[in-house]
Amino acid sequence: MLIVSACLLGVNCRYDGENSKSERVLKFLKKGNKKFIPVCPEQLGGLPTPRSPSILPDGGEKVLDGEGEVIMRGWGDVSSKFLRGAEETLKLAKIFDVDKAILKSGSPSCGSKKIPKDFQGKSEGIGVTAALIQRNGIEVLSEKEI
Repeated sequence: MLIVSACLLGVNCRYDGENSKSERVLKFLKKGNKKFIPVCPEQLGGLPTPRSPSILPDGGEKVLDGEGEVIMRGWGDVSSKFLRGAEETLKLAKIFDVDKAILKSGSPSCGSKKIPKDFQGKSEGIGVTAALIQRNGIEVLSEKEI
């Protein structure tokens, strides 16, 4: 069983109200007849769609450790929403015995290699949800790694 970022499946849940549909991910899931759970941690955390972009100046690990924050343009600190979404995603992963996740690269929640540390672009780092589920033994891949 896999967890997959809903935006990669064509669900309009990105911050801008759009999606990041990935034919590569869809082909991968269909090819192996894989069972999966679509998630949008930001929506699970209670954020609206569309919403302003968010940044992780110190990365997702620091947010989990209470040493960093998630800043949303026009809203300020939304760390609690991101943490709630990460925890809800982890709950689903545990309920369905998930061992792998395919998450959207570059996302402040789901990014596993690059994240938005400022509003200018992406830098090395890991998102809040990706960090939490990885800490709990779930392998995290981006849509570019499958």
